[in-house]
Amino acid sequence: MDPRRAEYAARFNRVLDYIQVHLGEEMDLDTLASVACFSPYHFHRLFHGWMGETLHDFIFRLRVERAATQLTYNPGKTITEIALDCGFSSSSTFARAFKTFHGVSATEWRKNRKNRKMDRKECEAEEVARDASWSTTDGVGPFQETAMTMTLKVDVKHLPPMHVAYLRHVGPFQNNPSLFEGLFTRLCTWAGPRGLLGPDTQFLSVYHDNPEVTEPAKLRLDVAVSVAADTKVDGEIGKQELPGGLYAVTRVRIKPEQYGEAWDALMGGWFPSSGYQPDDRPCFEIALNDPGKDPEGMHEVMICEPVKPL
Repeated sequence: MDPRRAEYAARFNRVLDYIQVHLGEEMDLDTLASVACFSPYHFHRLFHGWMGETLHDFIFRLRVERAATQLTYNPGKTITEIALDCGFSSSSTFARAFKTFHGVSATEWRKNRKNRKMDRKECEAEEVARDASWSTTDGVGPFQETAMTMTLKVDVKHLPPMHVAYLRHVGPFQNNPSLFEGLFTRLCTWAGPRGLLGPDTQFLSVYHDNPEVTEPAKLRLDVAVSVAADTKVDGEIGKQELPGGLYAVTRVRIKPEQYGEAWDALMGGWFPSSGYQPDDRPCFEIALNDPGKDPEGMHEVMICEPVKPL
């Protein structure tokens, strides 16, 4: 990447990370411009040119998308609680915004998503969940093979915060292993000469959006490597701290095309009978093997989804 463009990528990645963390709070132009090290006078136009949407539209979209996810997976949370948690000043403001963006009311959205769980595929996932065991121990449970019907062994455990250096992709990424391979190659080309790759390095894919809610062209994916807190980054490579806390953790051995199935088994199968609900922190996958060296080309992955009690 051209060094000048890489500098812009670094600045905008910093402000996107800031917005993600503070989405439920008020954010003023001066603060966001200072995070990106741009003049407030020019920041609106620069943001629009880089992201393809205005600053207001971007924050608005993330808030209503987060609300849609909470409506789907947090059944015990009232619509007013969701509205305030997602940064809306009142339930009436949220109601208008949600219907403008999604075309249905928040109540209708929640009802439709609940009814959709009775689809055959999701009913099968719920059957799997009833048979699958889970615990709240500090360790990850026994390894489970993937069969025609995916069965997950899920542990709820406390993970510490982790600093990562990352390379960000905005756009479609599902069922595209060559995209991930290319991104990790670029990241490792940067990290390797700096001595950041070792036997304890973790390789992660970090997801900031829900593919069921966000349109593919606007999905945000970070490929990342674990680093020390004082690691210096530059150009298109950013650094962020993945928050610690409770996570639902499951280890799977899957084919490249089965990532969606694994996530569906966790979200649609395990969660309803778990006593937990998804939290708003980013979810991520930790790669446990090199598929290129696996005799069957399989991917061994640790899936980590942030949770909190219902």
